[in-house]
Amino acid sequence: MKNRLTPLCLLLVLFISTNTQAQTAKTLTDADYQRAAAMLSGNTSKLIDNDIRPQWLPDGRLWYRSLTENQMEFKLFDPSNKKQIVAGSMQELLEKGGITSNQRRPSRNQVLSPDGNYAAFIRDWNLWIKEVATGKEWALTTDGIKDFGYATDNAGWKQSDRPILSWSPDSKKIATFQQDQRHVSDMYLVKTQVGAPELKQWKYPIPSDEDIIRIHRVIIHVSENPKITKLRMSPDARRGTLCDDISCEGGFDDIAWSEDSQQLVFVSTSRDHKQENIRIADTQTGEVKDIFEEVVDTQYESGQGGINWRYFSKTNEIIWYSERTDWGHLYLYDATTGVVKNRITTGNYVVRNIVKVDQKNRLIYFVGGHHEGKGNPYFSYLYSVKFNGKGLKMLTPEEGHHSVSLSPNGEYFTDSYSQPNVPPVHNVRNIKGKLISTLEKTDVSRLEATGWKAPSPFTVKSANGQWDLHGLMYTPSGMTPGAKLPVIVYIYPGPQGGSVGSWSFRASRGDNQALAELGFVVVQLEGSCNPNRSKSFHDACYGNMGENTLPDQISGLKQLQAQYKLLDLDNIGIWGHSGGGFATAAAMFKYPDVFKVGISESGNHDNRNYEDDWGERYIGLETEDANGVSNYEKQANQVFAKDLKGKLLIIHGGMDDNVPPYNSYLVADALIKANKDFDFLLLPNARHGYGADSYYIMRRRWDYFVKHLMLAKPPKEFQIKFSPDPRTR
Repeated sequence: MKNRLTPLCLLLVLFISTNTQAQTAKTLTDADYQRAAAMLSGNTSKLIDNDIRPQWLPDGRLWYRSLTENQMEFKLFDPSNKKQIVAGSMQELLEKGGITSNQRRPSRNQVLSPDGNYAAFIRDWNLWIKEVATGKEWALTTDGIKDFGYATDNAGWKQSDRPILSWSPDSKKIATFQQDQRHVSDMYLVKTQVGAPELKQWKYPIPSDEDIIRIHRVIIHVSENPKITKLRMSPDARRGTLCDDISCEGGFDDIAWSEDSQQLVFVSTSRDHKQENIRIADTQTGEVKDIFEEVVDTQYESGQGGINWRYFSKTNEIIWYSERTDWGHLYLYDATTGVVKNRITTGNYVVRNIVKVDQKNRLIYFVGGHHEGKGNPYFSYLYSVKFNGKGLKMLTPEEGHHSVSLSPNGEYFTDSYSQPNVPPVHNVRNIKGKLISTLEKTDVSRLEATGWKAPSPFTVKSANGQWDLHGLMYTPSGMTPGAKLPVIVYIYPGPQGGSVGSWSFRASRGDNQALAELGFVVVQLEGSCNPNRSKSFHDACYGNMGENTLPDQISGLKQLQAQYKLLDLDNIGIWGHSGGGFATAAAMFKYPDVFKVGISESGNHDNRNYEDDWGERYIGLETEDANGVSNYEKQANQVFAKDLKGKLLIIHGGMDDNVPPYNSYLVADALIKANKDFDFLLLPNARHGYGADSYYIMRRRWDYFVKHLMLAKPPKEFQIKFSPDPRTR
């Protein structure tokens, strides 16, 4: 009898134990999710006072809207006499300030000439012109055909009907190109709808294409009988010195006109971004001469925040940007001989972008890191320096990230500076750096009263011990002393950006603090390979994008745990979007014993399936080893999918024309063939950023980490909502 009861007793004990665990498993409520949603920007922004966005007017005055708890004011400030006008509405400000607005604006698919008399646009693969005053239209070109049109805008990952061109200073010529994309791959997406599906098809070059999009450079002489001068050179690769496009700054990049409109200086960039040829063309004859070249081992970039070369026809000089000393700096060249006249900047910091050049006084104003190598290298400051490299002066001395905007006359600038955990101060200074007035100081006291807190900046060493790495950590506003919390890594591995992004103050950085409020520690770490540091730092993973800063992320977490015992490194989750989606899947496959839960959104999992330029800039051209294996295949996530151990959710938009969904399909297919359990969510008509589906995905992201990392139960189908800011009603 005793022996017969023993199994029953064991079964009863097991049932009671299991039932007790089920009953004590943590359950999150709507109130918990509401507390998390309170940390999103749609809610935090309503509790911030005097967070302004000053805007310059053509007459040199500036205006802004100031919101406090009880009122909304519009202010107009004149830096020349420090006079200020305050109004209760924009209309009142316009009236009090005598502000009129009669500026003619072209449609987004037209480009106005400098004198405002003409607007250029594309029609049927050709470039047309419209006389603004009369509306008269005529064709400037007539031989454009499908996929070989004039001024057409298509980088594969983005495309539009906007013409890519540059008007000459005298409004009589246009520099543009005839773009040959007939020989590159097509991309296809299918829109989901009732009835027959709608097919989207366009040219989308990929690394396996034998050749890429080529541009045949031309000068168009604008008249009712237009003349086309073709530059006497082979067609250029559709490449830019800074972006994976030739129009990332809004026009036709990497060209500069002489003041008399007779010459055009431009840069030809090789397909792999390793060679830059600086050239000058005669706009009448089309004759092209080489001035100088720069050849690098990895990839050339002309800056970090903007294209940093300038041409000055009066003195026949060129300012050029180079990382030849391991740091991005400016050099002065003789445009006739192509010889370096002198270095302009030097030191262990990065020149990011030139914001103004004063030719008369031979002064350059630029944004860069700290020139003495102090503090956070991602903070930025405004400087001035002479053409000869002397007289370097920091014009914005306060520690932090400085966002500056120059007045139209170049005599003043607004300076909004902050740190991730220090709210902005908004100043006006003259061009010499003298403080004219403090416009406002952003006040977050009402936000802090709700329990909100800023992220904690931290510094750790890179996995190889070579560099200091910087990041931000988010913890719940109300933590139990001694608690150990699961960790979520938000990752964007670059290499053209980073996990943190801007190092200015933001009350809400995505949903990082929201996730923390649910009971997690959230970490953002800028790993090596990301920009705004030295060339060697940026090139740390050149040729191996599949590294994805993951060794730095893992090493950084271990170092953080030594400082903050609350990190539970036995329960680490990771998520990211786009390049972060690529990194997340790589983390789950390559480090399956470290990362337990991952959410991979819109990842470029195999860069052979992504537009050509991004991979070719940072990996190089596609090659094969002795066994016929592509260097791109060795980094593709589907190759490692068989090693998945944890919980993985893959998300992609079905109409993603940036990173096509086939990237995620490849990974899903490999997981299925490896007999791996995983979750997949397809948003039928969403593009790369998800649009209207964004908050649905955010909620699903919270649910997934709550279920599988916290092992808790989320509320069912919580809906993230925001009420309007009462101050703006």
